[in-house]
Amino acid sequence: RRRRRHRRRRRCGARANAEARWARRAQLPQSLQPRMIVRRLVEEPIERVANLAATTAATAASPSRTTRTSAMSASKRQKTAAGGAAEEGGGASSSTLNAATGKEQDFTHLLPPHWREEVHGWVRDDVPSIDIGGFVVGEKDEEAYLYGKSDGVLAGVPFFDAVFDHLGCTVEWRKQERDVIDASGGKVICAIVRGPARNILLGERTALNTLARASGVASAARAAADVGIAHGWHGHIAGTRKTTPGFRIVEKYALLVGGAATHRLDLSHMVMLKDNHVWSAGSISAAVAKAKVAAGFTSKIEVEARTLEEGFEAAGAGADIVMLDNMAPETLKAAAAELKAAHPHLIVEASGGITFETMHEYFSPHVDVVSRGNLTQGYDVLDFSLKIARASDKAALAKA
Repeated sequence: RRRRRHRRRRRCGARANAEARWARRAQLPQSLQPRMIVRRLVEEPIERVANLAATTAATAASPSRTTRTSAMSASKRQKTAAGGAAEEGGGASSSTLNAATGKEQDFTHLLPPHWREEVHGWVRDDVPSIDIGGFVVGEKDEEAYLYGKSDGVLAGVPFFDAVFDHLGCTVEWRKQERDVIDASGGKVICAIVRGPARNILLGERTALNTLARASGVASAARAAADVGIAHGWHGHIAGTRKTTPGFRIVEKYALLVGGAATHRLDLSHMVMLKDNHVWSAGSISAAVAKAKVAAGFTSKIEVEARTLEEGFEAAGAGADIVMLDNMAPETLKAAAAELKAAHPHLIVEASGGITFETMHEYFSPHVDVVSRGNLTQGYDVLDFSLKIARASDKAALAKA
């Protein structure tokens, strides 16, 4: 009987508490009612996301005004790729070789938080003390025209902008990043820089150096990517870690702008075991086994192989990627075919002494990556100049 009385009291108390809660809830303003809170915190954000997705899809469906092609239109590239050498196989236009896909991307969003600090360091490096030339011209407001004077792909725009933004100047671009500069008819105005004369001239050389080198890398990458597309090859043209110390972020960025792959960004990005690692560890198998202890499941392991036998040892030890290094094209393609037959999910990379002229000889259905160190080492630069606009220059621009 005591237990029954206790249960009745608990039920009565719970009912009374519930009635009190509903009474208090009824006194709340409408905005704080539970239903409105759910609406505000859950349903409305979902609706906003859905509306944003619909708007984005509609925008993507319409042709972009700023999208341009390089040497040929996108449709021509697709036709060329489709009609490329069938024996070189794959023909997947979705790879990073397709520079047209890169045109829809804003690679500025990839840059790390500290990239502007690096740009500021370049400016400090160029003016460690007093600037007498800046003293001569003073703070007079001026316009300066950025001229492109050689053919190639424009790249490095965010770094150019950051130099002048740091110095209190503005930049108005008349060409967009990834545009092809055609200087066959004379120099081309790519941008207009406005600000105090001394600040324009203070940033001039740093900005031009960066733009010239980034555009050189992007131009080489675009040329290489176009060769892959023309041959209907499925794989990636990639750079290497042969980058300029202190300038790696610009060169890797420019590879993407040009339509190539960056390869690993640094020693912390992916694991690459080369001959020195193998010799020091004692064998490929030992090197891979030790690397797996630290890499776990989050990092791929690549092993350099100079022979087919080394390639099989690397694949058997659990390497994700085998880089066939310094092999003749036909030897390399035959080795790649054997490795793929035994390890279908293995990624095969061709590397070592490959040039723009010989690159196509390595294309094969069994080769996934062709890497070239000369994309970021020994590349040609584009010729740019920045000139304070005279009255005649402004008149010519107004007529154009």
